[in-house]
Amino acid sequence: MPLTIAMLAVLAYFLIPLFWLAVSSTKNTTDLFNTFGLWFSHAPQLLGNIRATLTTDNGVFVRWLLNTVLYAAVSSLGAAFLAAAAGYGFAKYRFRGHGAAFNLIVGTIMVPTTALAIPTYLLFSQVGLVNTPWAVILPSLINPFGLYLMRIYAQDAVPDSLIEAARIDGAGEYRIFFRIALRLLAPGLVTVLLFTLVTTWNNYFLPLIMLNNPQLYPVTVGLSSWAAQAQNGGAGASSGMLPLVVTGSLLSIIPLVIAFLFLQRYWQSGLATGAVKQ
Repeated sequence: MPLTIAMLAVLAYFLIPLFWLAVSSTKNTTDLFNTFGLWFSHAPQLLGNIRATLTTDNGVFVRWLLNTVLYAAVSSLGAAFLAAAAGYGFAKYRFRGHGAAFNLIVGTIMVPTTALAIPTYLLFSQVGLVNTPWAVILPSLINPFGLYLMRIYAQDAVPDSLIEAARIDGAGEYRIFFRIALRLLAPGLVTVLLFTLVTTWNNYFLPLIMLNNPQLYPVTVGLSSWAAQAQNGGAGASSGMLPLVVTGSLLSIIPLVIAFLFLQRYWQSGLATGAVKQ
């Protein structure tokens, strides 16, 4: 019984904010402040809020959403591939400085990404990449935790006997990796991809300091600029931006939910494979 109560409490902790977001997306500015937060108003206007969110400022929210999809997709695919390649290399090859290099990479996990944002900005400003999509994508390609995860996963997922058999058959190292290892690493690869996807999708501080063109904003920075307008507008015209911020937040999480639902089968297949004795 105590365990059930604890699980229900955890479930409520995660679901109540999502429920509040869905409910609040149906309200106007007045209802947001004058009605109970966890229940609908007397005149729900979700469709009107969605229409206003997608059309305000010449449809800039759609541009922000597409920017976010671009940044997150390229970053997650690139980071997953680099983590898989490096993790496979550390797991299956031995070279001078192997242990020291891996320990150095693991140590960088403890460095907050926000601490690296300013040095990264200064470096990118020297090469003219500030205020470009690459200023958001390139730093997101480096995922030390993903490399660590793929190294641990590759140790057991790719048997040494299989690699040796492929070498005896005349396969080169690149062919072994691309034709054999990558397929066996698919569940771990999807895990790193999803971690990077969520991190890049929700990234706020890096694009905030790297981008000053609103047309390049991701949805996090764009909605923040709308929230600033709503706060500065007070009771004026800009105060109507607040429902758009809430509705935009709801719309922005839908692609992530779809990605998780679509890619979870790779996790399930990986668990089933690991449950069978080889």
